Amino acid sequence: MKKTVLIIVENMPLPLDFRVWKEARSLREAGYKVITLSPKGRGYKKAHELLDGVHIYRYPAAKERHGHWGYVWEYISALCWQFVYSWWIYFRHKFHVIQGCNPPDDIVFIALPFKLFGVKYIFDHHDVNPELYLAKYNKRDALYNVQLWLERMTFRWSDVVISTNSSYQEIAMTRGGKHKDDVFVVRNGVDPKTFRAVPANPSLKNGKRYLVGYVGNMSTQEGLDILIDVVLRLKTKGRCDIHFTCIGGGPGLAGLRKLTAEKQVEDMMTFTGRISDAELLEILSTADVCVNPDRPCPMNSMSTMIKIMEYMALGKPIVQFEGKEGRFTAQHASLYSVGDDLVLDFADKILWLLDRPEERTRMGMLGRWRIERDLAWEYSVPNLLAAYERAFSTAALTLHPRPSAQGHDL
Repeated sequence: MKKTVLIIVENMPLPLDFRVWKEARSLREAGYKVITLSPKGRGYKKAHELLDGVHIYRYPAAKERHGHWGYVWEYISALCWQFVYSWWIYFRHKFHVIQGCNPPDDIVFIALPFKLFGVKYIFDHHDVNPELYLAKYNKRDALYNVQLWLERMTFRWSDVVISTNSSYQEIAMTRGGKHKDDVFVVRNGVDPKTFRAVPANPSLKNGKRYLVGYVGNMSTQEGLDILIDVVLRLKTKGRCDIHFTCIGGGPGLAGLRKLTAEKQVEDMMTFTGRISDAELLEILSTADVCVNPDRPCPMNSMSTMIKIMEYMALGKPIVQFEGKEGRFTAQHASLYSVGDDLVLDFADKILWLLDRPEERTRMGMLGRWRIERDLAWEYSVPNLLAAYERAFSTAALTLHPRPSAQGHDL
């Protein structure tokens, strides 16, 4: 009998969450019947559609709010809708496993009642939420303790954990108490066959000699305020031949645009907001250097940023702050900023690359080769399928988790 999977994701509508969509399509190609549940939004308003053989159900999304209490309200609203929809989907499709994709870490409570019917729960660990909360609010308060408790409950009741990298794998086995046989690393690789550079468009440099590109979410921990100060330092040094284009949306976008005006760097910096994939590819393909100014902190050091792999797939040299997983991913395709003066060192490394075209080409080629040989999505699929095979095996349920220092990796 064909096994049926329900994948629940809260942070964005499918198919816009590219990692989850790659997982869904890979599972479908492996013979599973795949159903997904995500919020409406960003132009995706249909309550149901069938795309690439995957059923997509969407529930009404709460209005985006600011502050931690705003996030709490969004999570409660989403949890209620997920509860209602998941039961309706169960009676209609009879799924055998739920895959919950965080943040937040509350989707496990949707899965718990279904365990009584033999449904397995796979936790797809996208973000390490306690550290994410610290990065956003720098508080170890009651809500921080709630994040720790939710994480414990999620690991406790997960039959299998999918970790995005080795750092998250270690958390699952130490803080989460999962056994090595129940934790699988499924890296968020890109597909170099489809995510490829397009011809550069010099007009996107805004009349400047060089273009520096960024893509990602616009919020506190992304460090874009640091990047604005980097631009200001370059302008002060007289390097007005560089333009910075930052692609993406998020709760911090309006504030960042205001900050560029206050610091008088609007002539060197553009925030595009959300744009089409074609526009994104054209801008990044035109860029001479790409950057990741994610603020140095434990959460960013232990997380794998998809933007880094996207830059590498396009053959772009990178400047980013020192971090464990960022260095593991990019290796020699990136320069790593360190030191007490974050702005000065980051700016100097951008200039070093811009003034050395041969080095930019060499680093870009190394990044592209690493994607093609080691980090493309195709190399993650076997571990994804192995995680599902483990969930369906009788040994997958570990009632008394055993500590371990090892796990599955690629």
